Amino acid sequence: MINFHNSIIMNNPFSLKGKNIVITGASSGIGRQCALQCSEMGAGIIAIGRREEKLKKLLLQLRGSNNLIYVQDITKYDELESLVSDAFTKLGPLDGFIHSAGIELTMPLVTMNHRHYETLFATDVIAGFELARLISKKKYVNPAGGSIVFIASVMGITGDIALTAYCSGKGALIAGMKAMALELAPKKIRVNCISPAYIEDTEVTENTLAYLSEEGKKERLARHPLGYGRTTDVATGCIYLLSDAARWITGTNLIIDGGYSAK
Repeated sequence: MINFHNSIIMNNPFSLKGKNIVITGASSGIGRQCALQCSEMGAGIIAIGRREEKLKKLLLQLRGSNNLIYVQDITKYDELESLVSDAFTKLGPLDGFIHSAGIELTMPLVTMNHRHYETLFATDVIAGFELARLISKKKYVNPAGGSIVFIASVMGITGDIALTAYCSGKGALIAGMKAMALELAPKKIRVNCISPAYIEDTEVTENTLAYLSEEGKKERLARHPLGYGRTTDVATGCIYLLSDAARWITGTNLIIDGGYSAK
């Protein structure tokens, strides 16, 4: 007799069982939640972040034994291939990549200079593209293909006051993703973005809201017809794009914003 429950699990198109997923920004926020939920779906996790204690705590919460943590400044580009090579040696071919690491810089244009743009782009864009380049190499990626997901932002398509650098960085991810998707399609590597609006359970959002007046908080919340999102909403979208359920999706910017951009 066929066990119906086990049959559903084995044939679940959203399963990540047997896949090795690299995640930046994994010590907190969206990156951490992506690591937890991808692990729940059966993936081996390669978690990259700069806060060692938080990564160690994350490791204890991940399922299985095929998980690795790396304390790494991803803007030290020359060190990234040794990290990717080490992960490949220990876990085998890489199947997916989520670039969640990022800096949110809120500053009026008049107070900014070139260093602010360089710092933000180094983490938000260049490090993500460099890791994608390395992971997609024939010697590291699964021969059957893979999936890359960049965490962009709805600000990459809308814009807001005092967010020139941030909006530019997220816009660069969205534009670069489309070109990358076309270039990597022959290798069966899919490339997509997820663009969230305000996610309430992150340190970045908590810090931002702390500086707003009560009126400002109400105004910001009112921009979201469905209210603020949560890290679980973004992580679920990542699971979809990493899984075989999204086998025919590449070059897409998946907007998860509670209706923010519809207004």
